[in-house]
Amino acid sequence: MLKSTPFLLFDGNCAEAMSFYHDCLGGGLSLTKLSDTPMKDQFPSEKHARIINAHLQSGNVEISASDWMASPSFDPVQGNTYAIYVVGSTYDELTVVFDKLKDGENNTRLQELHEMPFGIYGQFYDRYGVQWIFRGEAEAPDGP
Repeated sequence: MLKSTPFLLFDGNCAEAMSFYHDCLGGGLSLTKLSDTPMKDQFPSEKHARIINAHLQSGNVEISASDWMASPSFDPVQGNTYAIYVVGSTYDELTVVFDKLKDGENNTRLQELHEMPFGIYGQFYDRYGVQWIFRGEAEAPDGP
């Protein structure tokens, strides 16, 4: 079953912002630094202190977030610092919606669904300029 939550992108202050939201909303907050993941070797050391994944849940309120990792090739500006975050269980479940939304050639910054250390991941901006980020909890049976 798919679900969607807001996904916010910060430029180095994700931990501060999500801690503030946690103070305001209560609930549970998890913060994962890039340096605490196997992905750290894919980024320069100056990004290792950044948050690669933050998740706040308070009752039915959920917010996911990350610090910006794409600079300098793609800088954060108002409008690309939020996304619709779609979470599913399997590659097969995600791919049906992912393929419909990405709309062939009418998207930018496309990363097809693929395996990452934290599960299945993919993202793109659709033809309307809306950013979509997908994550699956389980590995694909035959790989994406």
